[in-house]
Amino acid sequence: MARFNPDADAIALGAALAELRRARGFSQAEAGARCGLTSQGWGLYEAGRRQGLYRPDVQKRLTAALDATTEDLALAAARSEGAATPEPATGVQAKGRAFDGAPPARRQRLRLSSDDLAPWAASGVVLEYEIGRWPRRGQGCVVRMLDGAQRVRLFDQADADNLILLASADGARCETLARADVAEVSAVTARLDAE
Repeated sequence: MARFNPDADAIALGAALAELRRARGFSQAEAGARCGLTSQGWGLYEAGRRQGLYRPDVQKRLTAALDATTEDLALAAARSEGAATPEPATGVQAKGRAFDGAPPARRQRLRLSSDDLAPWAASGVVLEYEIGRWPRRGQGCVVRMLDGAQRVRLFDQADADNLILLASADGARCETLARADVAEVSAVTARLDAE
């Protein structure tokens, strides 16, 4: 099967489709699911690598998944073509795509004052944790309660109403906290030796 090499028009049409999807707030997987595609299939349309992108019935199906029309797609494509004037390519070249990186992680440090979690982390060990990052099972976490108290525990599991934490590294002591009493759960990302 011959490979489809996108031209500038296909790339612009795909970029317009991506713009409509982002404006609607969908991921590629969500948009694809709405019209019976996988996220990979949707991504190929956005990259301009599917020949069917020029077909009106395909455009109608893709834009309907975004609650838009083919006219919206054409207008978005015209805007993107007018904004970017392509330069002639020399040699092997791939166009870059605009990418907004992840926001910088908010990390804090906390020194342990007890041996409750030994041997996982002993007294004097400095734990670095990332605020807002949810821990995996068995990973250390820092739980800030609504009353301001902080607890360092090993995360076990959670449901809609409770957090279940291990209060000792051997798993012998479990602690159940009501989510209503918890202000924030942060994952431990590093254990640093005492300075």
